[in-house]
Amino acid sequence: MLTKKQNLLETIHGGHPDRFVNQYEYLGFVLTDPFNMTDPYPEYGQHNVTNRWGVTLSWPEGTPGPFPVHDDAHRVLKDITEWKNVIKAPNLIFSEEQWETAVKEAEAVDRADQFVTPMIAPGLFERLHYFMGIEDSLVNFYDEPEAVADLIKYLTEWELQYAETLCSHIHPDALFHHDDWGSQISTFISPDMFAEFFVDAYKEIYGYYKSQGVELIVHHSDSYAATLVPYMIDMGIDIWQGVMTTNNIPELIRKYGGQISFMGGIDSASVDHPGWTRDEIKQEVRRACGECGKLYFIPCASQGLDVSTFEGVYEALSEEIDLCSKEMF
Repeated sequence: MLTKKQNLLETIHGGHPDRFVNQYEYLGFVLTDPFNMTDPYPEYGQHNVTNRWGVTLSWPEGTPGPFPVHDDAHRVLKDITEWKNVIKAPNLIFSEEQWETAVKEAEAVDRADQFVTPMIAPGLFERLHYFMGIEDSLVNFYDEPEAVADLIKYLTEWELQYAETLCSHIHPDALFHHDDWGSQISTFISPDMFAEFFVDAYKEIYGYYKSQGVELIVHHSDSYAATLVPYMIDMGIDIWQGVMTTNNIPELIRKYGGQISFMGGIDSASVDHPGWTRDEIKQEVRRACGECGKLYFIPCASQGLDVSTFEGVYEALSEEIDLCSKEMF
């Protein structure tokens, strides 16, 4: 029987996996780096927590994660041309003592079985709308493109500093990076505009991780983003996590399998809700595995971590995926 890591590599390289990769099983998450531990973050049901960027977040009950508060009293950036006077990147210098928890967590991962994996969230696009709201962010791509580009460069430089601290302390094997690039039915900006503003920045970020020995780039965007897949490949993304059924995943696998793999195929909203049933989870898992096949595909709920909003959903999905492996392999 292959290890989780071996089975993942066989799956994404078109080899001979002996079962489906089961959701996030191959990633050994390390989420206790000093920045994460010192950056305020709301708990489930908690409201109005301000992080180190000055962004206020709330996590209402019954929702899959926190979101920024953008009323006039809480919106950080009201004029993009003033960003240099408003946006101040948090310090990333921490003592070796502050790194001890993360280092020990990384050392506890069996690297023969899993990839040691930090998580970065949010990403470049999401940080923009965290600061100013989604509507203002999208308008500014048209009205103030130079200011937007300058702010993205600033955020990229901060992410590269963050990458250096992570790589030098926990020596990750993989990176799990969030940045939602669309709604369920469309990207937020056109592919051409996406390429203009984000491709080079992400090539720089992901290229740095690869240069430091990171083997696997897993990018989360639980959205429609099929038209961005060629750019994901160019950026160096190995696995697109969060791919929703609105993307026609079997077609993407046929077209791009071998260049990138797809992790998702089970829309969280279809299974992770009050009153969920085992039968609907079984149906969704079997549909996803049957439609998408054994290579270049990882069955997984679209949410961006190994959790679920409603108790028991993630575990039930994993159990049904294992049952599909027994039947299909």
